[in-house]
Amino acid sequence: MTARVTTVAFSGINTIPVDVQVQMASGLPAFTVVGLPDKAVSEARERVRSALSAMGLALPPKRITINLAPADLLKEGSHFDLPIALGLLAEMDVIGHDDLAGFVVLGELGLDGSVTGVGGVLPAAMQASGMERGIICPVDNGAEALWAGALEILAPTNLTMLINHLKGTQILSRPIAPKVMPSPVSLPDLRDIKGQESAKRALEIAAAGGHNLLMSGPPGSGKSMLAARLPGLLPDLDARQALETTVIHSVSGMLPEGGLIRTRPFRTPHHSASMPALVGGGHRVRPGEISLAHNGVLFLDELPEFQRNVLDALRQPLETGQVSVARANAHVTYPARVQLVAAMNPCRCGYLGDNDLACTRAPRCGEDYQARISGPLLDRFDIQIDVPAVRPEELDLPASGEKTQAVRDRVLAAREIQSYRYKNDHVLTNAEADGEVLQNAASLDEGSRGLLQDAARQMKLSARGYHRVLRVARTIADLAGAKAVKRGHIAEALGYRHMVYRR
Repeated sequence: MTARVTTVAFSGINTIPVDVQVQMASGLPAFTVVGLPDKAVSEARERVRSALSAMGLALPPKRITINLAPADLLKEGSHFDLPIALGLLAEMDVIGHDDLAGFVVLGELGLDGSVTGVGGVLPAAMQASGMERGIICPVDNGAEALWAGALEILAPTNLTMLINHLKGTQILSRPIAPKVMPSPVSLPDLRDIKGQESAKRALEIAAAGGHNLLMSGPPGSGKSMLAARLPGLLPDLDARQALETTVIHSVSGMLPEGGLIRTRPFRTPHHSASMPALVGGGHRVRPGEISLAHNGVLFLDELPEFQRNVLDALRQPLETGQVSVARANAHVTYPARVQLVAAMNPCRCGYLGDNDLACTRAPRCGEDYQARISGPLLDRFDIQIDVPAVRPEELDLPASGEKTQAVRDRVLAAREIQSYRYKNDHVLTNAEADGEVLQNAASLDEGSRGLLQDAARQMKLSARGYHRVLRVARTIADLAGAKAVKRGHIAEALGYRHMVYRR
């Protein structure tokens, strides 16, 4: 009789059921794993053999074949260890074949028989729940599996505990309660930034509407400080967004505490990041930084220092909200709806426009440096601002201005307005509104429409740039509590497109 254990393989954040078939037959002793396994799966036989040996069990001198069906699907990861081991134990009559019929199983085995944590337990538990099955997973992932509402969750510390439970000599308790990842104890306050009132205003607008933001200024002007304070202005994730974000981090193996993520991600990759690191991919296709920042903020500091082809790879995901990674052996899609925030110096030395500090190659050095950012990518930043150097006399002044909480209250109020406005349009923020939805939301009068059209002709705005100005103006109106977009709102929004105009 062939033992069968159900587990899963991953395609992006989706799961595919895999049938682990274990057979022991007469013949020369051998242990073979077939079904397109990768190196980690092929090495499972040594981990499984050692784990059984630690329990005092030895594999019989037979021809052992493990088939992972469907056989034409690439199997990756170490989570196949536990289902293979349980299939072998069923074939050896240590446990019954029917004991495993109602479960989806995944987990990595240590050489001492311990069951260690793996990535992807949350989507696997969601798959098990859809199949009306329970799930067997490592104890480190038990709380994570609770969020999927699986019928029964077994989260053993080691293989012996699981066997005893299946044989009825020990009871594995269900994980007590699902965990929520703790929020940061304290976030940097907006009040700590001295001066830069216009930049703070732009940051508030970006937070209220979910707009992409580009800051340009000399070193030490506070660009990174401003970006670091953006998460404190944003609302927490709702239930659907929290589940989406947690699933991506689970598949990436970056959910060590097994808790639901409720705060918006804030990812800050270094400018040396490769294309697979930023947009996803690699030999074993994994989510990139833009997917790990899904429903949150992706901050790119020193923007022109990134490789140009890497930056241009962000253009499509910023429009579609997802990344499609195509390989010869895989085609994987990851969610990637992010708020892009970037900072840059005006030139390589950083002091273009300062007669005392600028290099002798000015303004050519600034033109060459800024040309590293393609026009189409620059066009995708809704708000583009200059952040000037802070004057020395301002640095000696005590902290002043509004605290983060006061600004956050206005941002949340504007988000509530947008939530109500777009409740039937599958849109969350003004930055996502498009087409007829945006036209209905903006509701321009004749004066506002004339100003926007005249400015679009003079500034040679693209169709994308035109609509981005409209979205920003709608957000400015929401912050002011205005039902219609007025000329003043359009004028302020146009002021945030000057970097494209200068080109």
